[in-house]
Amino acid sequence: MISIPKHKQLILFDGVCNLCNSSVQYIIRQDKKNTFLFAALQSDLGKALLTQYKIDRTKTDSILLYVPEKGVFSKSTAALHIAKHLGFPTQLLVVFLVVPAFIRNLVYDFIARNRYKWYGKKDHCMIPTPNLKAKFIDQTP
Repeated sequence: MISIPKHKQLILFDGVCNLCNSSVQYIIRQDKKNTFLFAALQSDLGKALLTQYKIDRTKTDSILLYVPEKGVFSKSTAALHIAKHLGFPTQLLVVFLVVPAFIRNLVYDFIARNRYKWYGKKDHCMIPTPNLKAKFIDQTP
């Protein structure tokens, strides 16, 4: 069972992806209500969540959002549920939830497939600075 503090949501991201790391930095800056915690998909916690929810990592090249009361959201649905907590103007993106997920995910998957080519990749997962360490759980270097 995955356990995180009450009133928190956990974002699992590709820890070696430059686009993903930039997105995490953006979320941290915009997360004024301190809603989110983070872990790399490659971490022990990330692997445990994938196993618990029977998510095939080879088919889910994606950001995941774990909301304890609701389960796991993936791809564009995860991104839009994250956006609704980030304040104006980012929260306006939530209107795209009316678009069927299979259509939104066509765009999401295209970007996900090309993210390393367009944005690059690190050799190791991001290591948070000391002042951000509390937002990250179960880090795997």
